[in-house]
Amino acid sequence: MASDIPKLQVSNVYGKVANREHCFDGIPITKNVHDNHFCAVNAKFLAIVTESAGGGSFIVIPVSQAGRIDPHHPKVCGHQGNVLDIKWNPFFENIIASCSEDSSVRVWEIPEGGLRRNMTEAMMELYGHSRRVGLIEWHPTSSGILFSAGYDYKILIWNLEIGEPVKMIDCHSDVIVCMSFNTDGSLLATSCKDKKLRVIEPRSGRVLQHASCKNHRVNRVVFLGNMKRLLTTGVSRWNTRQIALWDQEDLSMPMVEEEIDGLSGLLFPFYDADTHMLYLAGKGDGNIRYYEITTEKPYLQYLMEFRSPAPQKGLGVMPKHGLDVTACEVFRFYKLVTLKGLIEPISMIVPRRSETYQEDIYPMTAGTEPALSANDWLSGINRGTVLWSIACYLCGPDPSILLFLGMFYRTLCYPDPSVL
Repeated sequence: MASDIPKLQVSNVYGKVANREHCFDGIPITKNVHDNHFCAVNAKFLAIVTESAGGGSFIVIPVSQAGRIDPHHPKVCGHQGNVLDIKWNPFFENIIASCSEDSSVRVWEIPEGGLRRNMTEAMMELYGHSRRVGLIEWHPTSSGILFSAGYDYKILIWNLEIGEPVKMIDCHSDVIVCMSFNTDGSLLATSCKDKKLRVIEPRSGRVLQHASCKNHRVNRVVFLGNMKRLLTTGVSRWNTRQIALWDQEDLSMPMVEEEIDGLSGLLFPFYDADTHMLYLAGKGDGNIRYYEITTEKPYLQYLMEFRSPAPQKGLGVMPKHGLDVTACEVFRFYKLVTLKGLIEPISMIVPRRSETYQEDIYPMTAGTEPALSANDWLSGINRGTVLWSIACYLCGPDPSILLFLGMFYRTLCYPDPSVL
């Protein structure tokens, strides 16, 4: 995923908001104040957590069906409490996980073409937390491993082949606010309200490194691809928003700290390992800053800022194989504008004269094929993501392969054919 792309090719990237007819309008976006994105997107579907009475719900819309959404559009509404996080399975694009204030994690299978009626029955219901569940993350290389973090200060690792938690990480003394994996999923970084940044070996639960962030109160953390670096966003001792770069093998002090501004909204970091670009989007801001990450000093190179008057509640990110390569699009956000009930796609584009496929700005990237089964990973095997060329998607995936993968996933989750 990490490619040596010349600086010239990323330094002039610009943001472009989609035309109104390509936005998603009339969506009752949740007003929950939980610090999360409330949005998940893949090449097939856009999912948004919505306002609801008597339980939590989210809406799923095919990405090809932009425009004004019917107010009676079907919803996924099986949770008994507010939905706090949703994440698409990176390998099976009809599978989405959700977690809620009702202390459960649920896995849903969305039918081809989207919902035709409300969905109340989940594919799997996972119970193990004693309090609300605020975060979920799919393992980046294993098809059947899901992580959940609850307000009971615990992280549970779920093996979806058996529908049970197989490991509990119990090293936090307060609420976990962020989880991030390295590229092969052998390391997990967390930020926590106890003001500590941790790097954890997830299978053993052992804390390999930790930092007590007194001068830089960490809110969000992200691994920077294969660079063996971490990037955190947080607040300085002077209550200014700040980012910091860390060596994952030595968290004694940050390599770089940089003040951003004096605004109060949480800074969400997004890293693109293919272009080595970091995007920073503040909750309640309208702007998105972007930087180039390098292995040499000064490490962080500010490039530009996308400006918009509409404040964002959260942002979803389209996977690479869903981008428009004919427009030289290298990243795409889906911005939640709560006051307007609007989802705005924002494309980050490398300006090129030709509309043909530009191989030099699309290196081999993470595809949709898992590298490991759940049992492989749990047994101690580490394997990087299966890399594909985006050009493979230009002709469309082989339907027979998708059918095989779907049947394989159902077999993993439901070994007894009578359950299907």
